[in-house]
Amino acid sequence: MAPLPSSQPGLSEAQGRALVALARQTLLAHFGRSPSGPQDGPTELQLEDPVLGQPCGNFVTLKKKGQLRGCIGSLTGREPLVEGVRTNTLNAAFHDPRFDPLGDGELDDILIEVSVLTEPRPLEYHDGDDLMARLRPGVDGVMIRKHYNGATFLPQVWDQLPEAPEFLSHLCMKAGLPANAWKDGDLEVETYQVQYFEETG
Repeated sequence: MAPLPSSQPGLSEAQGRALVALARQTLLAHFGRSPSGPQDGPTELQLEDPVLGQPCGNFVTLKKKGQLRGCIGSLTGREPLVEGVRTNTLNAAFHDPRFDPLGDGELDDILIEVSVLTEPRPLEYHDGDDLMARLRPGVDGVMIRKHYNGATFLPQVWDQLPEAPEFLSHLCMKAGLPANAWKDGDLEVETYQVQYFEETG
């Protein structure tokens, strides 16, 4: 688990585990399977926690044998957190356009990660060098927009792309922009932080 900034109310480890268990339960139910153990589903009491009923941005990431298998989420909360996790779990599994829909036979090889986001905040900067200087690798998730193009990377992506130029170039390409678009200083940029919880294989 990675903590939210101290200025944000974070989830407890138990609340985070409940969200991950909810995601697992959602996939099991989709394939008509029953939970095989208590770790496969949260209790009703856990899901009735008022904190988990608050709207909050969240992403669900699926990994298969260490490789990304799907990741879908919302930057801001449009529905209660528990409902957002259910929705994003199914979207990550079956509607991520980068991947084929998840098959039943893959489920046992899938590890689930749930990220809970702080509210995105605009990042003011002057040019590409200033943008790099203002980003905090490993801490900030980054959302970029230009006209109708936009994309985001969660803070966890810094683990694969630890250098700011490479991180920003890949983010621009994800948004359908030229890799060097971040150097022009005319992107709309927002940053946020996450608290994430994950299954362990």
